[in-house]
Amino acid sequence: MNHAQLLAILTFGTSFIVSPLLADDAVPLTKTKLSAVQPAKVSIDVGAIDHDRILKAADAALKLEPITITKFHAKYSEGGANDFYSNGDYWWPNPDTTNGLPYVQRDGQTNPDNFNEHRKCIWALKDNVAALGAAYKITRDDKYVKKAVQLLRVFFLDPQTRMNPNLQYAQAVPGVSPGRGTGIIDTLHIVEIPKAIEAMEKSKAFPANDLAGLKKWFADYSDWMLTSKNGDAEANAGNNHAVAFWLQVAVFSDFTGNETNLAECRRRFEKVFVPKQMTNDGSFPRELARTKPYGYSIFQLDNMVALCQVLSTGTNDLWNFTLDDGRNIHMAMEFMYPYLADKSKWPKKPDVNAWDSWPARQPSLLFAGLAFNDEQYLDLWKKLNPDPTNEEVRRNIAITQPVLWVK
Repeated sequence: MNHAQLLAILTFGTSFIVSPLLADDAVPLTKTKLSAVQPAKVSIDVGAIDHDRILKAADAALKLEPITITKFHAKYSEGGANDFYSNGDYWWPNPDTTNGLPYVQRDGQTNPDNFNEHRKCIWALKDNVAALGAAYKITRDDKYVKKAVQLLRVFFLDPQTRMNPNLQYAQAVPGVSPGRGTGIIDTLHIVEIPKAIEAMEKSKAFPANDLAGLKKWFADYSDWMLTSKNGDAEANAGNNHAVAFWLQVAVFSDFTGNETNLAECRRRFEKVFVPKQMTNDGSFPRELARTKPYGYSIFQLDNMVALCQVLSTGTNDLWNFTLDDGRNIHMAMEFMYPYLADKSKWPKKPDVNAWDSWPARQPSLLFAGLAFNDEQYLDLWKKLNPDPTNEEVRRNIAITQPVLWVK
């Protein structure tokens, strides 16, 4: 670093970041602003922006039949009717054996014939309950609460139709494993359900017994995540899977009031995710090394920012948490923003899947725009598609009703 650069840092608060080599095609160096969060000046009325979209989805949800995974059973599942089951995305029948076992891996290539019905149940439940919760938040009409309670009761509480609070059989690989820790990412979408419940729980149409039962389900599921062998493997993964794991723990523990778990979530963010997964240009090297580096980088950033949104308080401010070398979540936003604004600038090869459908209306832009008082983030958020139809993109965006998350 020369004298002029040092003077610029001291004068303007801007750091010229030197990035270690990630690969031969590493992402170029970026000039990253390391400004602290300022008192809020920008504002945005998410409820007003999404008003028509919310009511359209919620009114459709009013006509929905109850959702339960017990309607669908996979032939390879070693669990019971109430146990969630899915297959690893990138695993395919073995072409060298008569029965296709054991499955073989093709990274980045999703097998369209995998059992996916339980995932679809989770997505449908989340989409509809979130829409109902959002509709109640902006209208205070109890009809949305009554429908949400019905859906929640069938999926989580009724002994005959509930999903058991574990993912022991998630992302199984036929002929290899009955279920793996990586499968815990399959419940990432239900992080929006506690937020929807919180928006509705004070309504007279939300029975206290149902609320208690739902809190118990999420507490039991969190306990399984934190004590099971599969959970331990996922909690300590070195990439986006660990971030998605702890985002779930954060939301579920916030909902159930488990302060011990919340403290551990903050510790993971400060001691593991920022220092060990983010490099000093704001990128995430393990996501860049994949066959879908653009989509994975967006996914990782959304979930890191969501952790800040959930876990930051007056005494625990993850938005401004910064390592001695300057790494922080603002740096990660500054790294990715230009490529969200103009995908043609992305310096790596296009993703092998869903390239044309990224980006959508990423929640990181909204949350960070408000936290960092950055109008450009909010302007881009408003312009992007809030309801992508590509399944690969949809399954990688867990937050679909941001009105439930803004504080």
